[in-house]
Amino acid sequence: MLKKERLEIIRKYYPNAITLIDSVNRAIDYYEEVLQLEPSKIMFADSVCSDDVNSIQYPTRAQDFLGPFKMGGLNGFPFTGLTGMKAFASHVPDDGAVLIYYGPHIGITKNGIIGEIHRVGQSKNSNCCGAAKGALSKLLNNEIIEKEVTEIDYQMNVLEQLLLKQKSRILDSDLPIFEATEVIYEAIDQRINELVSLTKYNCRFVILVGAILINSDSDMGSYTSTKRFDIINLEDNSRKSVIDEYLSTLI
Repeated sequence: MLKKERLEIIRKYYPNAITLIDSVNRAIDYYEEVLQLEPSKIMFADSVCSDDVNSIQYPTRAQDFLGPFKMGGLNGFPFTGLTGMKAFASHVPDDGAVLIYYGPHIGITKNGIIGEIHRVGQSKNSNCCGAAKGALSKLLNNEIIEKEVTEIDYQMNVLEQLLLKQKSRILDSDLPIFEATEVIYEAIDQRINELVSLTKYNCRFVILVGAILINSDSDMGSYTSTKRFDIINLEDNSRKSVIDEYLSTLI
């Protein structure tokens, strides 16, 4: 299947999606050309799901950065919290930058089925994100108890509570798993920005890239639908969105 054909399947749900490889390559070009920063000066952190498929499908060129520091737990929520954010902020080069890529993930098969992927070595599709699908199933069956967050399944319970707060929005959607993923993205985006505001960075820039990470079958690769691309200049305390400029070179 040609790259264009693969993109058409993914863009049925995410019109601005591009391959994760293209995303990383263009981002590195941007950092070098506009910010005058080599990848070796950028401390990379991600807050994406701990699902093994994300390790399998991660572009190797992301290794050009320092790191990564892993902030995310189930479906990408930054469960390492303020301690995690402050920890990796202290690792960044003085004349460099912090880059945080964050968001939930979702599967789309080569046949266009959303919420599933075909994993290596398996005969049937499996859920992606499994945690989001599990929380959604409990929401549909009225099995989530308000404010119930246990020690033994803390991360899953947090996701359940996020969906419960937006129950009507999700259940009224034509595609509940798509909408549930949007809800989780918004919660992650809010928390990341909150953590950034409470953290001191001894570097030049903080780069925030919020997205939906899209997995697909093993022969399809991975994609990203970028929702936020902000550059925070710590030298003059300014913040600029460059998402339109970034996406215009790719779509």
